[in-house]
Amino acid sequence: MILLIADDHAEMRRTIRTVVEDLASAIFECADGAAAVAAYREYRPDWVLMDMQMPHLDGFEATRAITREWPDARICVVSNFDDEDLRQSARAAGAQAYVHKAALVELRSILRPSKA
Repeated sequence: MILLIADDHAEMRRTIRTVVEDLASAIFECADGAAAVAAYREYRPDWVLMDMQMPHLDGFEATRAITREWPDARICVVSNFDDEDLRQSARAAGAQAYVHKAALVELRSILRPSKA
């Protein structure tokens, strides 16, 4: 599985990588939404782990741009805010999942759903 981590804080990118690295064959990172769109275009990851508050292009706009061009893109918002309005906005932008940064372990079940 190929992952793209988009977050403007290098330490958070490292933390997310630590949580999911054993699930991925490759992980790419970027620090803003515009770079996330470009990286998606280049690498076509299986999942994007997208922060919402980033410079140049926020995560909502980057999610919209990615899903507009690639409707099957899978994006999980990874946010500091555990807020239902933000969850709904993320879904409206095209995200399939939303994880609060205090509960990063939830990423593992999203990226590797259980087989029923």
